[in-house]
Amino acid sequence: MAVSKNILVLCTGNSCRSQLLHGYLQQALKGNATVYSAGVETHGVNPKAIQVMQEDGVDISHHTSNHVEEYSRVAFDYVITVCDNAREACPVFPASAIQLHHNFPDPAKATGTEEDILGQFRRVRDAIKAYAQDFAQHEFQ
Repeated sequence: MAVSKNILVLCTGNSCRSQLLHGYLQQALKGNATVYSAGVETHGVNPKAIQVMQEDGVDISHHTSNHVEEYSRVAFDYVITVCDNAREACPVFPASAIQLHHNFPDPAKATGTEEDILGQFRRVRDAIKAYAQDFAQHEFQ
């Protein structure tokens, strides 16, 4: 049996984008990797992130917002930054970790009506889901 890979998804506050990708990677990789998510700060898990994931059948309500330093002793195979701020503020990881980056818009900054804001969360969720599926297909086949 292959050794499970460790994946860290990193964002600024570990409240939205990193939580969405964490949920989708867990789903897509079906236990073939241990997925962690963290932020360079902690802002708590955004309730709208939980809501739009539940709409798509993924429960992240048990997730917590964690600081990247909590995982300083974990040997990561992949570090995926999902916002430019986290990429710039990212601590140095061992050279063995494959570092990937994709800057997704921050749905927590959406404005307008409740439906406008949820629409932005859904668009970001769908983009992150596609990214997670692509990652799983290309990195774990």
